[in-house]
Parts: sequence; structure tokens; C-alpha cells
Amino acid sequence: MRSSTAPAVDAPSRAAVSAADCGLLLIRLTFGLLMAGHGAQKLFGVFGGDGLTAAGKGFAALGYRPGKVYAAIGGGSEFLGGIGLALGLFTPLAAAALIGVMINAMATVTGAHGLWDTQGGVEYSVCITVTALAIAAIGPGNLAVDRLFPWGKGGWAETALALFLGGIGAAIVLIL
Repeated sequence: MRSSTAPAVDAPSRAAVSAADCGLLLIRLTFGLLMAGHGAQKLFGVFGGDGLTAAGKGFAALGYRPGKVYAAIGGGSEFLGGIGLALGLFTPLAAAALIGVMINAMATVTGAHGLWDTQGGVEYSVCITVTALAIAAIGPGNLAVDRLFPWGKGGWAETALALFLGGIGAAIVLIL
């Protein structure tokens, strides 16, 4: 029995949307949709892209054989990884897809050109890799599909999974 002097306790209410949740949504949407668009350029020839056949020729020129298959893998990783991050869906896997593509880009294209993008260096790829890894670490926030799942909170395990899978995927592609 409650004392008449005890304060009334309301039933738990839904948590308000925080500034951090909105900030993560802004980062995820901007970053994710731009990466998805970058992949769509390769896959579908939209947004000024040349499409899969031309991307395949570019990949073949870099030593990826068959070029069109590797262009589809790279473009698909960028497209699906970007959509996943934008939605906050399977966030560690979406981050891994982007990390793997960027490790490949650094190993085969930009690594020999130093740091800065103005000289064709790794700057852009490093920014993408670190952003994807940070989203896996922090978690996608409460304005994400993943909020319903155990991995939707971020943490060390999600960070390690994204880095491990991205690294393994990149290593497999580089070895082949």
C-alpha cells in the first residue's frame, strides 16, 4: 500500500528522441545514401556513372579478373552497405561491406599515392572506413531498424565483427 505522502510514479514512458539519435540519423542518412549512390553509379549507370560494363573494364585494368564480376561485388558492397547504414539495418554487416571495399581501394589504387586525395591518396578511403567503423562502434541509434535487435546498440563486439569481416572480405578479394 502506498503512503499518501509518497510521490506518484507514472508508468514508464517512451524515451524521447535525443539529439544524439538525430545526429546519428543525419550521419547515417548522408553517408549511407551517398555510398549507395556511389555503388549505384557502378551497378546501374545512374547519377553520372558509367554502369557495370564500364566499371568492369576499369576493374579489369586494375588487375581484377573478371572485371565485371569484381565491379559488381564492389558496387554491390557500396550500394547495399550504404543502404544498410542509412536504414540502420544490419549495421555491423553494412559497415563491414564498406570497410572491405575501402581496404581494397587503398591496397590497389590509392595507397601508392600517399595520404591526400588531391594526389590520388588514401584520404577519402580512410574517411569512409573510419566513419563506417565508428557507426558500428557507436551503434545506429534509436532511429534505426536495428534498435529492435541485440546488435543494434553498438559496442566492441560489433566493432570487431565489422573490422574482421571487412578485413577478411578484402583479403579474399586481394588474394584471388
